[in-house]
Amino acid sequence: MAFIDVSQETKEMVAFAARMAGISEGEIVRRLITDFSEGEDAASPRVEGEGIRIYADYAGHRTRARFIAPARVEIVDGPLEGKSYKSPTGAARAVVRHYQPEVNDSRNGWMFWAIDNGGGPRVWLQTVRPE
Repeated sequence: MAFIDVSQETKEMVAFAARMAGISEGEIVRRLITDFSEGEDAASPRVEGEGIRIYADYAGHRTRARFIAPARVEIVDGPLEGKSYKSPTGAARAVVRHYQPEVNDSRNGWMFWAIDNGGGPRVWLQTVRPE
């Protein structure tokens, strides 16, 4: 078995994601790397326009979006379709304001959005947050 060095904070995030998904920490890392590298030449940069498919379920509505590293979120469906935000938090706040303008929109966008993994266990966007 091989080992990699990570910060304690990263270890805790991977452990949290693994618990939430009901899989091992190694499987979380493998899936993240596979998702990031799928269809890419390892030497080429990620195509900026594609990003990672994400979604948020809020107030009975699902909003789909695209995460483009390091932090941009572009909404791809629903009433906010076509809107682009500089951060996951900005996008999360917009979703909250749209569906429930009477509530405080303060949200941690990294824990509001989940990675769209085709119906598998929920994995928060936080798991791919750049350091």
